[in-house]
Amino acid sequence: MDPLSKLLSGIRAEGAVVTHAVMPAPWTIRFADRAPLTMITVMRGGGTLLLPDGDRRTLEAGDTALVRGPGDFRLVSGDFDSGEPGADAAAPAEYEISCFAVDSECAGEELGGIHWGSDADATALMVGAYRTSFRRHERLLRALPAVLVVREDYESCGWYESAAASAVLQSAGSQAMMDRLLDWSLVCTLRTWFDQAGPEAPTWFRGLADPVIAPALQSIHTTPGAPWTVASLAAEAGVSRALFAKRFTAVMGQPPLAYLTESRMDEAEELLTDTDLTIARIATSVGYADPFGFSAAFKRHRGVSPTAFRTSAA
Repeated sequence: MDPLSKLLSGIRAEGAVVTHAVMPAPWTIRFADRAPLTMITVMRGGGTLLLPDGDRRTLEAGDTALVRGPGDFRLVSGDFDSGEPGADAAAPAEYEISCFAVDSECAGEELGGIHWGSDADATALMVGAYRTSFRRHERLLRALPAVLVVREDYESCGWYESAAASAVLQSAGSQAMMDRLLDWSLVCTLRTWFDQAGPEAPTWFRGLADPVIAPALQSIHTTPGAPWTVASLAAEAGVSRALFAKRFTAVMGQPPLAYLTESRMDEAEELLTDTDLTIARIATSVGYADPFGFSAAFKRHRGVSPTAFRTSAA
């Protein structure tokens, strides 16, 4: 399994917010869930994203924005103007999306006038808010900037809106269809952004594009507990040990075994936090012959013992 697939595994839209909004301007939407990750796709129209740190991002049809929480943020129609509306200007309609609240159904008609429709001059959005449930999800979020925007072509956007409209009209399986649509969109958006990010992308993603490094990364992340050596990883890549070590260090910024150890510690953190496995079982899972050697390595790299880490994360 490649690193991105592993980080995304388990992230699903079940129970997340799914809102289809068509709004005639002027309007402002406040996203109040403080979700760890919110995805906004503009299918028609557009607006300005106002972030907690004062940053502004213009969103147009075809744009998908991923916003890292937990701060409140807003999306407003048109170009943002901090001044009061003029005498002849209509005050913006104010909406709030807060669907993590208990007993909230998140239905369009309950969101103060936001609805699904085909108003020609309105803005059409799809919004998905994601909770994180595993430590690997937190590692993924740390690899992302506070906000990222990816542009898709109009044809793709039109297909996306048609699929969303179909899901809304179908009572049977509509939620599952929408969930999977959001999952697909999230993966595509992240892959596109990582491709475009260049040196800002995580090293493991850049390594996946390297024909020498990629097979080794796949092996490390699929079976971190295997007895990997530089020689055996070079064999996975089909090159000499010396060439592999030099290439890996140049691309990844650290030697192969240092990366392997860091990956094992990440895996151990996840197992300590998200499972009830014993320390001995976790040690074996991440490639250590006994819990004492594992505990010493974990404390050396994380500053605390596995037991103390588990207790503090509880």
